[in-house]
Amino acid sequence: MNFALIALVLTGIGGCSSPARTDVNTPNLMGIWTGENKTYSDKKGYLTWTKTIEITEQKGRLFKGHFTFSAGTKYFSGVIYPDNTSFTWVGVDSKGYNHGRIHGTDRISACYVESGEDATVGCVEMTKQKSKH
Repeated sequence: MNFALIALVLTGIGGCSSPARTDVNTPNLMGIWTGENKTYSDKKGYLTWTKTIEITEQKGRLFKGHFTFSAGTKYFSGVIYPDNTSFTWVGVDSKGYNHGRIHGTDRISACYVESGEDATVGCVEMTKQKSKH
């Protein structure tokens, strides 16, 4: 299934029973977000570090961005669900999913889950950084 089809289904155009809200009501996630990320995996144990993500583009409910960590930079794309509270993002080179919640205009949380050989779980609560303009 391609990204466009998934986006249509998740935004309500693809046959969901509840109508999608207009883009006017969709939260704006663009910007830089930071928080303390806590993860666990059998291979690496418990880890905590400061995570910074940047959402660089948003068109309606669809968005994309990236974050950098010790192993490099990961690019992701995501969708805000019609409830205007929940979102999911995925990366091309990731095996898991980030499921998130919008708690206000400057607060979100995201939890990562990955199954299999490299099973990992983790969550981060992030605050939107103030623009320097």
